[in-house]
Amino acid sequence: MNRIGLFLFLGMLGCQALFGQQKAKPNLVIIYADDLGWKDLSCYGSTFYETPNLDRLAKEGIQFRNGYASAPVCSPSRASLMTGKYPVKTDVTDWLRGRQADGKARPYEKMIAKPIADQLALAEKTFAELALENGYRTFSAGKWHLGEQEQFWPEAQGFQVNKGGTNKGSPVGFKNDSTGGFFTPYLNPRLADGPPGEYLTDRLTDECLNFIQQQKETPFVLVYSLYAVHNPLQAPRALVEKYQQKQRQMGIQPDQLFRKNEPWMAFEAGWKQRTVQSNPVYAAMLENMDYNVGRILDQLAASGLTENTIVLFTSDNGGLSTAEGSPTTNDPLRAGKGWLYEGGIRVPVIMRWPAKIVAGQISDVPVNTIDFYPTFANAIRQSTQKDQDVDGEDILKLISRPGPAKKRAMYWHYPHYSNQGGKPGSAIIQHPFKLIYNHEDQSIELYNLASDIGETNNLAQAKPAIAKKLQHKLQEWLTQVKAKFPDKNPGYVDTSLGSRDGQDDH
Repeated sequence: MNRIGLFLFLGMLGCQALFGQQKAKPNLVIIYADDLGWKDLSCYGSTFYETPNLDRLAKEGIQFRNGYASAPVCSPSRASLMTGKYPVKTDVTDWLRGRQADGKARPYEKMIAKPIADQLALAEKTFAELALENGYRTFSAGKWHLGEQEQFWPEAQGFQVNKGGTNKGSPVGFKNDSTGGFFTPYLNPRLADGPPGEYLTDRLTDECLNFIQQQKETPFVLVYSLYAVHNPLQAPRALVEKYQQKQRQMGIQPDQLFRKNEPWMAFEAGWKQRTVQSNPVYAAMLENMDYNVGRILDQLAASGLTENTIVLFTSDNGGLSTAEGSPTTNDPLRAGKGWLYEGGIRVPVIMRWPAKIVAGQISDVPVNTIDFYPTFANAIRQSTQKDQDVDGEDILKLISRPGPAKKRAMYWHYPHYSNQGGKPGSAIIQHPFKLIYNHEDQSIELYNLASDIGETNNLAQAKPAIAKKLQHKLQEWLTQVKAKFPDKNPGYVDTSLGSRDGQDDH
């Protein structure tokens, strides 16, 4: 073989090696539900909602029983998903723009939060930008809620295609049960309206399927950030009727659905705690969501992409159980969205990757929103390097060493009042113990999650050494991340109603 022939032959081998390496890179499909509670899937124990496709995904992958959102509300968790950092590091610690964004507090709120960022800064590197650098195609469908201005929407954060992602945290234009909101017209500048009767979750799934069908050899990232099951509660009529019948068969009386006698509920007329999963519209939204997850899984299979595609399913915070209609309950977990109790931060986490993850696993290893970025980054780069300033850990590493992984500390800083009754606090979990620090009165709560998943028995006085150790560790972390703390509200009015959440009575 002459020199030119040798160069051509070696060049062909190099191209083949490069092509083979690129084909070996996994695709990423992230399905991110909105306001979905830990107990909202059949595989997590719901007996009212029906989620056969997500149950199938769990059987084909790994289901985490101790999965956590990095915040009890949406925007901070979404910032963590994109960056692998705790929300406090991005200065997005509340939903955008937040309950006290105007600098004002309700008279019963003792504190006022300091201003936070209105967007995820463009200087932050998202896993979508990392994927682009490594030859991936990137696609985003659905909710964004990480920037008030257009220049901070998905196209500026590494996504080549954006279908429906804006500054809005929920569908807009609601008119009635079949028009506006989840039904076209969507009034969404990043999503054209569909034919009469089109449902948003179906439409966004169509967009995802179209994208998957176009992919041939290039690896891709697809983020489907559902607007479901966030308010407004709207669902296809036939599904609603199905669950209305199921609700009637339960024989539950209206006065059995909610708790209304806790002290914190006195401050807002709409604050009440749901105790039974029975809302037919919410259930219908969930089944529709599950159906559309099944459509995506089926398309991956039809395209021959199942084996080397990472599919992650999770939620941005716990289920909405204490306000705004209280459509679900997270029982046996305490409280829900907007609270630092388990109901507000513990969420479903399911991950499938047949090429790497043995099917049918149920894991007690704690995982957090911050862990998704490093997991994706290592898969994209096909390496095990640790990115500077990323707080999370590669989930594959965590499940390979379950003992140490169960003992790592995880942190929360939510210096805000939520729309659901929660109040400013910070928390640390180092299993089995969890400590919550309340900023209003500097009190602490300590729970053993292994024996008290419902956080009913405050052990702060019974186990002072553990409480002191965890509080010290939490305070060290807050100092390290330069956390902002709320200030006193000069307009606070003492209504003498006692503890806002009754926590000292538990």
